[in-house]
Amino acid sequence: MNDTPNVRASAHDLDLVALSAAGDRKAFGELVRRHGSAVRGLLRRMGADHSLADDIAQDAFLAAFEQIAEFRGEGAFQGWVKRIAARLYVKRWRRDSRVDIMAEPPEQDADLVSDAAGAADRIDLDEALRTLSPVERLCVSLCYGGGLSHSEAALALNTPLGTIKSHVKRGLDKLRVRMAPGRVDENRESAAHG
Repeated sequence: MNDTPNVRASAHDLDLVALSAAGDRKAFGELVRRHGSAVRGLLRRMGADHSLADDIAQDAFLAAFEQIAEFRGEGAFQGWVKRIAARLYVKRWRRDSRVDIMAEPPEQDADLVSDAAGAADRIDLDEALRTLSPVERLCVSLCYGGGLSHSEAALALNTPLGTIKSHVKRGLDKLRVRMAPGRVDENRESAAHG
């Protein structure tokens, strides 16, 4: 392949993977450039702060480079590297966490959730995820952002499948309520009349 940056920038991910497997570090650098922010975004949604997300993303891309020959192209490269990053985060989370994943999450005060929702003009997914308990946030992010199945998340967290499913369901239910259309307008209207 021509050695110009424009050629790499326009190449398909699978071509870049093949070049990377052959030892082309610049081709892998293009993959990092393309997908680095998505990987860091997933890690932040899972609960990592910016510096931890950067560290784990770097580790995930290093692991991906070392294992690039194992990537078969059966899915998107971004999904593959996100799964690597999610697993690395879970390892770190399990090592550092003092949260008991088997414990039931505390019930949130409905007024507190409502006040937080009315504070912003625009509700986004990151804001909504921050309203979940740490365990719900981790499980939802693993299964819907990291591309892991419920079974894979259960294995990664060394937790019963039913527990993972419960945390995901509770988290998704809270997100549905939090992100329901018209919710921000209702909160603004009630604040204006209250």
